[in-house]
Amino acid sequence: MEILSMSDLQISLIIIGIIVIAGVVVFNWVQQLRYRRKVQAAFDHKHDDILLDDQISEEPFQRIEPKFNKASADMPFDAFTATETPPSEPKRVQAAPPQATVNIPASSISTSSAASPLLDYDNNTNYIVNIRSESAIPNTHIAKLLQRKFDFGKPVYWLGQQSINDPWEEITNESNVDSDGYSHLKGCLQLADRAGAISEVNLSKFRDLVLDFASQTHATADCPDIVSTHEKAVMLDKFCAEVDVMIGINIISKDNGAFVGTKIRALAEASGFKLEPEGLFKYRDDNNNVLFTLSNYESSPFLPENMKSLTTHGVTFLLDVPRVAHGERVFDQMTHLAKIFSNTLGGIMVDDNRVPLSDSGIQRSKQQLIEIQTSMKKNHINAGSPSALRLFV
Repeated sequence: MEILSMSDLQISLIIIGIIVIAGVVVFNWVQQLRYRRKVQAAFDHKHDDILLDDQISEEPFQRIEPKFNKASADMPFDAFTATETPPSEPKRVQAAPPQATVNIPASSISTSSAASPLLDYDNNTNYIVNIRSESAIPNTHIAKLLQRKFDFGKPVYWLGQQSINDPWEEITNESNVDSDGYSHLKGCLQLADRAGAISEVNLSKFRDLVLDFASQTHATADCPDIVSTHEKAVMLDKFCAEVDVMIGINIISKDNGAFVGTKIRALAEASGFKLEPEGLFKYRDDNNNVLFTLSNYESSPFLPENMKSLTTHGVTFLLDVPRVAHGERVFDQMTHLAKIFSNTLGGIMVDDNRVPLSDSGIQRSKQQLIEIQTSMKKNHINAGSPSALRLFV
């Protein structure tokens, strides 16, 4: 009789356990369904896609005082003279970088390379040398130049023309092997990047390499002056430091609550972001250009393997101003998504000082972006262009 009573107790406990487990499963299913409906509601409504709208206002923007030195940033490079005291060389640290559901206009993507790679390289941002020969310089000799591309502290690009009537092309190790040589070469040594300006020593080393190469191949070489080029490199680096700005929007939780990693990922991927291995969500256009990123407001990166267990008190949208074409329109798109995130996650939009962002504060940031990109255009460096992407890296 006692054994029968124990069996009844066990059966009762098993039944109770099954009921509890079923209740937990049903509860989780209901919670997931409610969240999916909430996310779907956020994206179901129709809105104008700022980046696909071809109607660009021609009205001048109201200018406000930007956060950089306006006198130096608006001054063209050729306005700087050799008698000026070169400023200290600012060191710019690269910020952490980048499928999108929207496209930016085709006009914002540089098509210059399709016409000629010469259009991607200019004297404003490169030290350009010319090597000419009456006959084609064998590719075995050119291979020696390519081997030295990384010896000068900044990137070097070689362009070639097989004969006077042939188009220019960028020379790589692969294209050089397949070629019959080139009679005209252009070497383009970049003058600056986010690590600073090129040194006068490296400029001299590059010039000496070119002169020695021309002598060995019985060609002629035209190399600009080193001293004036170095002064231009310092001025370029100073200008780039002035306009090297990132604009961010933070979304933090209310009342010291937390955002769950799975919800952040679901919302980000529904918005068009893609989580990449370095721990950033990147929002790209159809040409694979990064428009803006989404990162953790806290120090931990958004690593794919950790998203299920991750919690955080905030996320950050970030736009790298000099690297994005039509920045004001991309900024509008980023702001639009930031508002959706804030509403869906139940957070608040704040600046870097945790001060809530008002519409006027957002407009001031947009105005600063416009000021920066206008200044870059005046100095013949269009934001988001191939030249800008090389400088700001």
